[in-house]
Amino acid sequence: MEQTYDIIIVGAGHAGNEAAAAAANLGKRVLLVTMDMTKIGQMSCNPAMGGIAKGQIVREIDALGGYSGVISDQSAIQFRMLNRSKGPAMWSPRTQNDRMRFAEAWRIQLEQTPGVDFWQDMVREIVIENNTVAGVITTMGLRFACRAVVVTAGTFLNGVIHIGEKQFGGGRIGEKGAEGITEQLVSLGLRAGRMKTGTPPRIDGRSIDYSQTTEQPGDGKPGWFSYLHHNPIQRQLSCWITYTNQAVHDILATGFEQSPMFTGRIQGLGPRYCPSIEDKITRFAEKDRHQLFIEPEGWNTVEIYLNGFSTSLPEDVQLRALRQIPGLKHAKIFRPGYAIEYDYFPPDQLTHGLHSKALNGLFLAGQINGTTGYEEAACQGLIAGINASRHLDEQEPFVLSRSEAYIGVLIDDLITKGTDEPYRMFTSRAEYRTLLRQDNADERLTPLAHSIGLASAERMRRLESKQTISHQIKAILEKTAVDPERVNPILNQLGSTPVAQKTRLSALLCRPQLTWTDLSPFIPDIDNLMPDEPWLLSEAIEQAEIGLKYKGYIDKERDMADKISRLDHLTLPLQFDYDAIPNLSTEARQKLKRIRPESIGQASRISGVNPSDISLLLIHMGR
Repeated sequence: MEQTYDIIIVGAGHAGNEAAAAAANLGKRVLLVTMDMTKIGQMSCNPAMGGIAKGQIVREIDALGGYSGVISDQSAIQFRMLNRSKGPAMWSPRTQNDRMRFAEAWRIQLEQTPGVDFWQDMVREIVIENNTVAGVITTMGLRFACRAVVVTAGTFLNGVIHIGEKQFGGGRIGEKGAEGITEQLVSLGLRAGRMKTGTPPRIDGRSIDYSQTTEQPGDGKPGWFSYLHHNPIQRQLSCWITYTNQAVHDILATGFEQSPMFTGRIQGLGPRYCPSIEDKITRFAEKDRHQLFIEPEGWNTVEIYLNGFSTSLPEDVQLRALRQIPGLKHAKIFRPGYAIEYDYFPPDQLTHGLHSKALNGLFLAGQINGTTGYEEAACQGLIAGINASRHLDEQEPFVLSRSEAYIGVLIDDLITKGTDEPYRMFTSRAEYRTLLRQDNADERLTPLAHSIGLASAERMRRLESKQTISHQIKAILEKTAVDPERVNPILNQLGSTPVAQKTRLSALLCRPQLTWTDLSPFIPDIDNLMPDEPWLLSEAIEQAEIGLKYKGYIDKERDMADKISRLDHLTLPLQFDYDAIPNLSTEARQKLKRIRPESIGQASRISGVNPSDISLLLIHMGR
């Protein structure tokens, strides 16, 4: 058995898997330590990937050479592109997934990745020598040496599960929590806190009357996440919609005296944007119903996930309330909903490369940094795996800016602002969301990933082919003009002003009422541009259409991003002496000394640091 590795990954969830794969694909010898080899890539909560802003993150992970998009496509049972009624900056892909196939696909992928070894055990201590990571010690007493550790412990650090008045240790229901790491890192000077999340009861789908619910099918022409994937699923499973009612709310309220959330037994803050059902009916007392989604967990199981009904109330209260919901009159549950409280480390203790500022060679990724969601965890794992590898090679960290990726927004928010409640990504958090669309993640990120050795040559070939065809399509639209008598019937039908003279297709496409489909009859033989790879053609067409229709918005955002990025290129030493600037405000000095920003740009985004403080910093630096 190998005892020495370059990098050890603690935890095999979404963050840990991406970290292990990235580091191994960059040539490092990796050990992935997990408490249960059958739970690699486990979907602990809902069986779905993507969604609003999260779908953009999955596409970014894929464009960088990560595997979450590939695994999601392989295990998809439904695909939907959300927000199609809005502009393309808001379009967000989402898959419903087979929970068992998802985990199986992740394990197969990792087992087929050269350089990844596995060990089933729990890490109880990180070996630190001269303030530098030197290995890990497991509960079996084994010591594995390494030069860097990535901790992706999810909800397992000192995890406590709550169901009504019952509470017991665990990282997930039926699985024990992890002890030792929090206490050790705190003893070494890191700050820790507590957070809380929850999950709904799982229902026996055979006990549901679907005639009392509303069907929510997948897209008629399903898409995919991965830029390497081009086989959309041929068969889809529907989800179903139902609602709570006043009778449900009244029954739930009878359990409030036993609720760990209301009695104070839970100290950690829960996710603001994914509250429990008891929290919803308390905070939104004026609402007489709340929407619920009945989500299948796979092709070959009857287990159902009731999205929107997260709860930690007593089991009997949960069941009585469920049976008042339309379609669930005879519901049987496989296991109750529960809340889980766990340790996290405020992320302002990390650099943008997710490297600890206090301990050399220690990286943290995922829920341990205060985030919630598979996608947020996975992208952090990818960046941590990349940067652990680059750290060992004494290379500059790989950092994405806010104008390059949602991943850049997420990490900058965590590092600069910190978080005291579970952080979830939204499109509204990104100031450059017209640039950060789901359709162009490969264009933004694949060249960067290829330059560091992560994105494959095949990814670059596909990107270059798509870009070539997209430019050709734009050129065709620019030079092709159509006569009024041919196009005006279409314009009249769509409620768009008729034209009086021959007009270029590119000008017509800029009209909000018109799409590529409306104008495609005037472009003969377009399919011949890429007869062997029609999926790339469809992506190239979409990119060309968006580029022409939204050119003004895109150019404006790019100019703004270029101006702001100049401040991000003015670096600040981590040991910068802020006490040497006498006129800094007290709040600014305190925040700057605690967060230790890596650039003037990051400093400017810290709450409490004002423009006058930034001016003083620039003057002090001779700027």
